[in-house]
Amino acid sequence: MGDKQPHLNGAYYGPSIPPPTKTSHSHGRRGGGCCCLGDCLGCCGCCILSVIFNILITLAIVVGIAALIIWLIFRPNAIKFHVTDAKLTQFTLGTDNNLQYNLDLNFTIRNPNRRIGVYYDQIEVRGYYGDQRFGASNILPFYQGHKNTTVVGTNLAGQSLVVLNGGDRRDLDEDVKSGIYRIDAKLRLKIRFKFGLVKSWKFKPKIRCDLKVPLSSSNTTSGFQFQQTKCDVDF
Repeated sequence: MGDKQPHLNGAYYGPSIPPPTKTSHSHGRRGGGCCCLGDCLGCCGCCILSVIFNILITLAIVVGIAALIIWLIFRPNAIKFHVTDAKLTQFTLGTDNNLQYNLDLNFTIRNPNRRIGVYYDQIEVRGYYGDQRFGASNILPFYQGHKNTTVVGTNLAGQSLVVLNGGDRRDLDEDVKSGIYRIDAKLRLKIRFKFGLVKSWKFKPKIRCDLKVPLSSSNTTSGFQFQQTKCDVDF
C-alpha cells in the first residue's frame, strides 16, 4: 500500500507569503525628472534657474557680437591729450604750509576717429605737487566731431594748505633753486561716444600729464622753455 503521510495537525508549512508592497503616490509630478516649462510653477526651482541662466548667456553672446560688429565697423582709436602750453607765475609755499599758486594750462584733445564723435560731459583739471593736490578747475562741456582737434584752456589760481613729506619737500627746494617746477595735471572726465545715431553709456577715463614748468618770474631757468607734453590716458 502507499506510504503513510505524517500527521500535520491541520497547519500549512509551505513557503511564506511576502506582505503586500505599499505604493506611494506623488501628486503634481509626472515621471522622476524635472518638469517642462509649462509645469515649472508647480515643480522645483531648478527649471526657473535654468531658464534665467540660459537667458543671461544668450544676452551676453548677443552683446558680445554687437560690440564686435561695432568695433569692426567703426574701428575706434584712442583719444589723445597734450599740454601745449603752461605758464606758472606764482608757486610759493610759506612756513605755515600755505601754498600760493597761479598756473595757466592749454590742452589739445585729438579725436582721430572717422565715424565716432565724443561728448565731453565733464572735465575737471586738478593740480598736484608730489601726492598733494593744490587746486582744481572745470572746463565747460562740449561735443567733438570726427577727426577733430579741440583746444581748451584753464587756470589754477589761489591758495591751499599743502603738507609735503620729506621727499617732496626736498624736490620743492630743488625746484625753487632751478626755477623749474615738477607739477602733475590730472584730468577726470565723463564722456560718451556717438556712433551714428547711437550714443554710448558714460566712461570715466583718467588723464595724467607730468609737467616741468618754468616760473615766469624766475631768472634761474637758463632759458628753459616749456615743452609740449603728451598725457597718459587710462580708461
